[in-house]
Amino acid sequence: MTLVAAAYTIALRYTRTSDKELYFSTTAVCITEVIKLLLSVGILAKETGSLGRFKTSLRENVLGSPKELLKLSVPSLVYAVQNNMAFLALSNLDAAVYQVTYQLKIPCTALCTVLMLNRTLSKLQWISVFMLCGGVTLVQWKPAQATKVMVEQNPLLGFGAIAIAVLCSGFAGVYFEKVLKSSDTSLWVRNIQMYLSGIVVTLVGVYLSDGAEIKEKGFFYGYTYYVWFVIFLASVGGLYTSVVVKYTDNIMKGFSAAAAIVLSTIASVMLFGLQITLTFALGTLLVCISIYFYGLPRQDTTSIQQGETASKERASGV
Repeated sequence: MTLVAAAYTIALRYTRTSDKELYFSTTAVCITEVIKLLLSVGILAKETGSLGRFKTSLRENVLGSPKELLKLSVPSLVYAVQNNMAFLALSNLDAAVYQVTYQLKIPCTALCTVLMLNRTLSKLQWISVFMLCGGVTLVQWKPAQATKVMVEQNPLLGFGAIAIAVLCSGFAGVYFEKVLKSSDTSLWVRNIQMYLSGIVVTLVGVYLSDGAEIKEKGFFYGYTYYVWFVIFLASVGGLYTSVVVKYTDNIMKGFSAAAAIVLSTIASVMLFGLQITLTFALGTLLVCISIYFYGLPRQDTTSIQQGETASKERASGV
């Protein structure tokens, strides 16, 4: 999935900065939600094993559960904002700079995990959080410049978009994890509930943001094979993320980030003429190290504590 993350970033960057007609990012986000819904429906149908059980599952958990749909509309709205901010950020920042700065989602997710799921972080993880913030600061101090970009960019706007995307990623990811792990409902049922809400939310966004221009130019204005490739990667990445959240946790999503950063940097140098500065290189190295430390397994102290308790009991008995 590292390759998917890097390819998505590079492809999206290309489609937002090339000299071709610029498509509407809001429509791309909407289509992504539709594809994720269709894929989830197909996987659920295979999981249930028969048409009857499939219809029953949809009727009971989707059509007959308006409260659950409303509950999943929260991350749908937040994810919609996040995805649109990703398009805006990559229209104004190089892919490598974006990939590094976007790792601020890790401390944001960690904070949401502590507050919403009542978990604790080790000292090493907290140190890693501050290391990551320092690395991102270095990357943004003197941003690396791309020399082969065809459109005017606003780095400040791009960084602001990333900041919003990071906050959305942390909250929505932990919220969705809490919903997934608070019941035995199938992951794919939850995905269907969320993507149904997501389609409604993104359609509203399409109308409010680009409604007049879309009416004039068409829903698929500016679409190329590269745009459809970006949408496909976003759809696959979204489904993968939900699987990771279900069976591990949101922190695990950051494990492949370092490799994605390296691949994005190499591609940016080759495709966009990225000129790497010393501060960018040092900041990127610091971010990769912090991600590695953050992902190290925590020591299981349960057995140690139990052993100490048993020893104390035997001592008191004597």
